[in-house]
Amino acid sequence: MAAPDAQDEKESSALLRVFRPSSGSHLSVSARVLLRVLAGVLALVLVLALIGVFLVRRSFPTTDGEISLPDLDAPVTVHRDESGVPTIEAETAHDLFLAQGFVHAQDRFWEMDFRRHVTSGRLSELFGESQLGTDTFIRTLGWRKVAEQEVEQLDETTLGYYRAYADGVNAYLDDKSPTEVSLEYAVLGLQSGETEIEKWTPVDSVSWLKAMAWDLRSNLEDEIDRAILTSELDEEQVADLFPDYPYDTRPTILGGIAGHEAAKSRGDAAEDPGAGEGPGGQPGQPGRTGQPGRTGQPGRTGQQTDDEARAGGEARVGVEVTEASSQADDLIDLKTKVASLPDLLGMSSDDIGSNSWVISGEHTKTGSPLLANDPHLSPTMPSVWYQVGLRCKKVTDECPFDVTGFSFSGLPGIVIGHNQSIAWGLTNLGADVTDLVVERIRDGQVVHDDGDEPVRERKETVEVAGGEPREITIRSTRHGPLVSKLGEDYRRVLDASTGADTADPKSGPADEQYGLALDWTALRPGSTASAVFAINRASNWEEFRDAASRFDVPSQNLIYADVAGNIGYQAPGMIPRRGDADGSLPRRGWKSDEDWQGWIDFDDLPSLYNPDRGWIVTANNPVAAPGESVALSKDFDYGDRARRITKRIKDAVGEGRELTAADMSAIQGDDLNPFASKLVPAAIEIDDGDDPDIARAQKMLSEWNGHDAASSAAAAYFNVLTKTLLDQTIASKVPDAVAPTGGSRWYLVLSNLLEDEDSQWWSGQGADNRDEALRTAMKTAWTTTEDLLGPEPVTWRWGILHRLTIRNASFGESGITPVEKLFNRGPYEVSGGSGVVHATGWDASVGYETNWVPSMRQIVDLSNFDASSWINLTGASGHAYHEHYDDQTNDWASNVNRPWPYSPQAVQAAAEDTLTLEP
Repeated sequence: MAAPDAQDEKESSALLRVFRPSSGSHLSVSARVLLRVLAGVLALVLVLALIGVFLVRRSFPTTDGEISLPDLDAPVTVHRDESGVPTIEAETAHDLFLAQGFVHAQDRFWEMDFRRHVTSGRLSELFGESQLGTDTFIRTLGWRKVAEQEVEQLDETTLGYYRAYADGVNAYLDDKSPTEVSLEYAVLGLQSGETEIEKWTPVDSVSWLKAMAWDLRSNLEDEIDRAILTSELDEEQVADLFPDYPYDTRPTILGGIAGHEAAKSRGDAAEDPGAGEGPGGQPGQPGRTGQPGRTGQPGRTGQQTDDEARAGGEARVGVEVTEASSQADDLIDLKTKVASLPDLLGMSSDDIGSNSWVISGEHTKTGSPLLANDPHLSPTMPSVWYQVGLRCKKVTDECPFDVTGFSFSGLPGIVIGHNQSIAWGLTNLGADVTDLVVERIRDGQVVHDDGDEPVRERKETVEVAGGEPREITIRSTRHGPLVSKLGEDYRRVLDASTGADTADPKSGPADEQYGLALDWTALRPGSTASAVFAINRASNWEEFRDAASRFDVPSQNLIYADVAGNIGYQAPGMIPRRGDADGSLPRRGWKSDEDWQGWIDFDDLPSLYNPDRGWIVTANNPVAAPGESVALSKDFDYGDRARRITKRIKDAVGEGRELTAADMSAIQGDDLNPFASKLVPAAIEIDDGDDPDIARAQKMLSEWNGHDAASSAAAAYFNVLTKTLLDQTIASKVPDAVAPTGGSRWYLVLSNLLEDEDSQWWSGQGADNRDEALRTAMKTAWTTTEDLLGPEPVTWRWGILHRLTIRNASFGESGITPVEKLFNRGPYEVSGGSGVVHATGWDASVGYETNWVPSMRQIVDLSNFDASSWINLTGASGHAYHEHYDDQTNDWASNVNRPWPYSPQAVQAAAEDTLTLEP
């Protein structure tokens, strides 16, 4: 037995030495020693916790009391309500925007600085070499350079607003270390070392408008997808996947009701003292003047009917639909580059857009208009929006602002909201303002039928954290930046989509090559930077339209209401007048007839004022049917949301009900799945083949009300079934890069296929027709739902599959769990889905997680602005663990709005904190 004892003594000797006095005598482990060790550990934990709390809270701003701000002309007050939302009141416009810059920086400067680095192609300075590709692409597009040109063109008054705003930002930053400004700088310092914060400039603000335009760029991805599919499918098959808008069953904005022609403006503009008559019976508009290069040119209409007009050349025909084709890898690299850019407003998606509508007082309980708006963007922490009120103590020509609503941190003014006279909302118009242009390059010259030109080149240096600076070469043509150098892999798809017949391009600079340029309206200097202020101070329809005429990019649907009871709609934007290429596929740069032929005049853009029906709905659906208005695009949302919103309004009006703000909120939260009415009957009617799972699925669907409620088991199964059908019938037959993502377009594709039992698309994976494909999909979907949510359907919930995690735009996907937990919030179970009015979109090619949301909601009551309501996705603060970091999210998820105080009395009554900024 001696040996084991000796061995035990040897193995434990290290532990014994810890507690053996230096004399060598043995000391037993006492409770006192253990307590000392434990106390030491706890003390260390407490110290680390205190350090952590100090670092987290160090950047929390002062929101009560007084702060000296020497650049002010007079004292400014900042009242914050229980949500931390500020209302700023100042004597002068200079002080108003200086204070807005100060307050934005208090709550959101890291967000502002991150955006500044994105828009100028300088992320590598913060995060190192991993961001070099993103920086190169952004610099290739040249957002910052365009913003610099726009600032140079600003009038003195507008430039003064931007300078005052920048002064306010810099006043907040003065004498503060980065960690005093935001916790993110402390985390960044652990990775890249200490960062120096630069002063804010007007160019930093205007550059953000380029990011906004990029994220709302309309159909660029559709154009890429069509080009890829054209090389794989015949024309009819491509048309199956890009169906025409069903005008007979879904509304347009001007028509209002499915199948109705575009409405005319009611002839009562005289009720608005500022409104006159303009061309075509529209209320007056001064038109575009004083804007170089903006006058319309008759040019070409692009209204051709042959394939060459559609595709810029002959489409490939006669290709059979096959399983999992791997041939079309050609434009995927460009699409990957585009998708990899930071989501500042949102990833490109079929769910891109927003809901907005306005109802005249003849249909409301108050007798005054109601206006609702909820833009759909990617969820980010903090929210892309910042709520704020901007009030001149006395509204005059020199200080004309009494406005409140949603702003962007980094940008002065209000983007969506109301002032003392009018309210407005925005949705994405979807105008086709981006074209891919195939350039033929020979011996360093860009080939054109009106004379060759050299490729334009410039060099820029990118600073890289932790590495050496990199020099990059940026190349461009008359059409725009070259975003991809196309070689062998691209030749076949370009020949198919453009009609070219080239030999294989070589790699040498002296040989003929292809390049792909991006022609985009936002790469030309515009006037949106001044339009924001013009809208903010507009007091009637004429002034609103004058402001809208400056809203170049991004092209938006603008809805309007005023306290006099008028409602209206205006489509603004720098929108090209097309030549012989319609924009649905890349056009040929060497054919001048396919170039843009100028711009559509503002007076020719769609407008509507006081329509007889008494309401206007915009949800990214077409503005008008073909031939009823100028051609804007071939790609719009397919109208499910617009149809549902219109139905609820029309039904209420038909029943004689007077609509209220609560009705507007209920519509915003409507979660009826538009595809349920098509797929459920088809799924219920098929023979279950004696399969118990299919029988259980049919019973579940037959008892379902069609709503995508978070608590619904049937909604969970239905959406899994929808994804399964898309994977089985479409995704298996097209390249991965163009796999169906779900939403209204794909619901229409499947709805059309359900009408054709023997469509070739149903074939595959053991099925020869629709019913066989449905049975296979229903069985697979049941098994998949069990795998995802468990074997008992009683425990299934759509909200569990469709969770929302709100991720920090900069550190939210760092791959470092503690850092992600520090800045991200969620998951939250949410109702709604893709193509649903409550537009919590999800990507069917990836999974079910929510990746597109109503980023905010507003309901404006023109009878009493203090009766209006609003909600933000997250909170006012961008500081992690601040009480207002995510305090609005639970209400947002429950579709509960918060009060929106506007009048001075309401603002003061709601004030929780009051900060006085003293000169």
